[in-house]
Amino acid sequence: MDPHSKYLSADERREVTVEAVVELASSQNPSEITTAAIARHMNLTQGALFRHFPNKEAIWEAVMKWVVEHLLQRIDHSVQGITSPLAAMEAMFMSHIEFVADYPGVPRMMFGELQRAEATPAKQLVQLLIRRYGERLQRLIENGKACGELSPFLDSEAATMLFIGTIQGLVMQSMLAGEVAHIRRDAPGVFAIYCRGIRKVS
Repeated sequence: MDPHSKYLSADERREVTVEAVVELASSQNPSEITTAAIARHMNLTQGALFRHFPNKEAIWEAVMKWVVEHLLQRIDHSVQGITSPLAAMEAMFMSHIEFVADYPGVPRMMFGELQRAEATPAKQLVQLLIRRYGERLQRLIENGKACGELSPFLDSEAATMLFIGTIQGLVMQSMLAGEVAHIRRDAPGVFAIYCRGIRKVS
């Protein structure tokens, strides 16, 4: 979709605005992204931008809605047709890693929203994403325990937190290294260690 087209519908204009913010966040601190910067990136005036969003908070809310929808869609697609809960967990893990590698600005925006003291709509959407993500993961873990792939004594809640925390750790390491590609390289080995901790011992 050409963001510079004069003939985009209102929905299309909102969509390319969200995509512009995600792109900008991949190369700069999200807290420093102004509406002027967004408009400049899209070759628009701020007035044109505000015809589709009343303020910056509304833009951020739209961005977080996009993140929720696209990340959950990606992980749901990744596990389709996989009968092994453990294999499904690996597919979910790797698809999340690929999402981060494709959109490196997303974790920066999520971390930024979670650090805000006020309960903004964008922050609430990040919390909703984490909750829905955790629910999907806990179902897989419980299925894994039921079918004998995972330890019957496994604390499902703790395993869920560790899974999410492991991805967050990989994200932070890639940020520190300044090279997002590292996350793809390191993820398989890290998941293998996680897997050894939760798998049922024969």
